[in-house]
Amino acid sequence: MLVSTAFDAGLLGLVGLLIGSFLNVVIHRLPMMIEAQERRACAELAGETLPAGEPFNLSVPRSRCPACGHAITWRENIPVLSYLVLKGRCSACSTRISPRYPLVELVTGALFLYCGLRWGATPVALGWSGFCACLVALTLIDWDTTLLPDDLTLPLVWCGLLLATLGWTGTGPADAVWGAAAGYVSLWLVNASFKWVKGESHPAYPIWDVSWWLHRHSTGQDGMGYGDFKLYAALGAWFGWQGLIPIILMAAVLGSVVGIALKFSNGLREGGYVPFGPFLAGAGLTALMAGPAAMLRAIGL
Repeated sequence: MLVSTAFDAGLLGLVGLLIGSFLNVVIHRLPMMIEAQERRACAELAGETLPAGEPFNLSVPRSRCPACGHAITWRENIPVLSYLVLKGRCSACSTRISPRYPLVELVTGALFLYCGLRWGATPVALGWSGFCACLVALTLIDWDTTLLPDDLTLPLVWCGLLLATLGWTGTGPADAVWGAAAGYVSLWLVNASFKWVKGESHPAYPIWDVSWWLHRHSTGQDGMGYGDFKLYAALGAWFGWQGLIPIILMAAVLGSVVGIALKFSNGLREGGYVPFGPFLAGAGLTALMAGPAAMLRAIGL
């Protein structure tokens, strides 16, 4: 039985390496796809028509070296192994390849391996593996762009609610629903309070006015991004309302530690802000491995 479990977990870990390779594509391209969609939306509002351009999505065009345009072959795209064989450089122009690519693959593979060791070859392991993959992607997208795309956060919410009804997450359906609702509303209230303290009034624009939303997002007039609300709602759906307080406290601790470290190392970006999504995701992964109760004990509560 032990050998069988280890074998199944190893296979899931290998799948995680492959998924990690795909996540690198998602992390790089999804924000660009969203930006293109927003440009088209703004052009439509202005009565303009943008040229169609070349197809650009998660599968087209093929991955290329950003320095020389060399198309990556399948031999050069084997997770981790290709990076080691190529010694971290493009085979065509010898430009250095970021070590983040194999790190994403290794982290995703390790998380899938953990799920396989914990739950074996079961749908539950697959469900939590998908949870982990989504958080890895959201972490790096938010860190790079301060965006938490609806394309990832909303499916994460709905999957949490669905798997709770199937009994795969250990969270009852009612607790999952209340967790999702409380997660979203709680951060919404924090953000609304922030704007009230700043003395902001709501403009007389309809909520569906895309240009107003883009302006507020680009000028940073909100205390917290709406993506954070949805990510916290997703974590509430997976862990139930009982897990919300441990998760937000752990996220605050992680954010404080990283923020202080960046401040002393002069690593803070312009404006001195740090996106909160990566720390919510990190707290979610911590809750998966340690459990919400253990998280409270770890921070002395």
